[in-house]
Amino acid sequence: METLRFVRSNLNWLSAGLVLTFSSSFGQTFFLSIFAGEIRAEFSLTHAAWGGIYMLGTLCSAATMIWAGSLTDRFRVRILGPLVLLVLAVACASMSFVSSLPMLVVLIFVLRLMGQGMSTHVASTAMSRWFTATRGRALAIASFGFSIAEAVLPIVFVALMGWIGWRSSWLVAAGSLILISPVIFLLLRQERTPQSTSSDDQVAGMGGRHWTRFEVLTSPMFWMVVPVFIGPPAFGTAFFFLQVHLAEVKGWSHFDLVGLFPVYTGVAVCSMILSGFAIDRFGSIRMMPLYTLPLALGFLIFSQGQTLIVGAIGIAFFAMTSGMQATLPSAFWAEAFGTRHLGSIKAMATAFMVFGSAIGPGLTGLIIDFGVDYSRQMIWVSAYMVIATVFAVTGLRSAGSKLTRAA
Repeated sequence: METLRFVRSNLNWLSAGLVLTFSSSFGQTFFLSIFAGEIRAEFSLTHAAWGGIYMLGTLCSAATMIWAGSLTDRFRVRILGPLVLLVLAVACASMSFVSSLPMLVVLIFVLRLMGQGMSTHVASTAMSRWFTATRGRALAIASFGFSIAEAVLPIVFVALMGWIGWRSSWLVAAGSLILISPVIFLLLRQERTPQSTSSDDQVAGMGGRHWTRFEVLTSPMFWMVVPVFIGPPAFGTAFFFLQVHLAEVKGWSHFDLVGLFPVYTGVAVCSMILSGFAIDRFGSIRMMPLYTLPLALGFLIFSQGQTLIVGAIGIAFFAMTSGMQATLPSAFWAEAFGTRHLGSIKAMATAFMVFGSAIGPGLTGLIIDFGVDYSRQMIWVSAYMVIATVFAVTGLRSAGSKLTRAA
C-alpha cells in the first residue's frame, strides 16, 4: 500500500522517467542488433567490420557523454528530455536513407549518444536527484520503460521488417519518437524539485560531503568498482548485438531466440523491483557483491546449453543482473558521492559504461572472426565477472567507515 501511495503521489515524475527509458531503446544495442543482418548484407560487412563500426560510433558517444551528460546539472528535464528524443528521432529517420559507411558511423554515434547515453542518463539522474529515501523504487519504476521496450520492440520490429523492410521500419521508429517527445514536457509542467540546484535539496555522500568529478577520479575506490560496472553493459551489449550470430551457433531461428526475450524481461522486471526495495532498505553499497554474479552464472549456463529451455534458464540469470543494473549504479553514485554534482559524476560513469558497451561488440566480433564463437567466449566473461566482483568488494571495504548511507 505504501508503494501504491508513493506511485500515485509521484505519478507524473515517475512516468516521465519511464517514457525516457522506453524511448532510449531506439538507440540501445538490443534494438540496433535487430537490423544487424540487413546492415551487414547491405554493406558487405564481416562480424569484425560491423563490430568495429559499432565500436567506433559508441566510443565517440562515450567521449561526448562526459560533456553532454553534465547538461543535466544545468537544464531542467522537461526541456532537455524532449530535445534529446527529437535528435534521436532525426537519427532514426536518417537510418532509413543511410548509403555509405561514414554516414553509418555518424548515425550509430548519434543513436548511441542520444539513446543509450542521454535518454537513460537524463531519466536516472532525475530519479536519483528527485528521490532520496525512495530512490531505489523510483529508479526501478522509471526503468520499467526499458523492460517494456525489451519485451515488445524486438518482436514488433522483426515482424515489421518482414512486412515493410528494414529501412521503412526506421521511419516507424522516428515517427514514434516524434509522438512521444511532447509527453515529457506535459508530464513535467512542474518538476518535483522546483530549484534543482538548491543546497537544501542535495544529499551528501561518502565522508558526509559532496564530491566533485575531479575528486571522484582521484578516489581509489572509484577505480576498484569501475570494472564491475563496465562488465554488464560490455558483455550484455555483445549478447544482444550478436543475437543473430548466437541463433546460428545454437542452431535456432532468430525468431526463436527473440521469443526468449520476454523471459528475460519478466525476470529483469522482478529483479529490478526487488533491487529497488533492497536499495531503499539496505543501501546500494551492501548490494554490490550480488550485482554481477547472476550474469556470470547465466552466461555459463547459456554457453553450455543447446536447447531453448536451457537457453531460457541462462537468460533468466543474466536478466537478474540486468534488473539490478537499472537501479544499482545510479543509486550507488548518489549514495557514495552525493547529489550536488551528480549530473557530471554520472555522466563520467555513464561514459565508462558506454565505453564498455563499445568494446564488447568490437572485441567479441574480432574474436569470432578468429574462429571462437560468442557462446564459447561466455565462459571467459563469467570468469571476468567473478574477478571484477572481488575487486569491487575489496575497494568498498578499503573505503571503510567513510561509506555511509544518505539519510
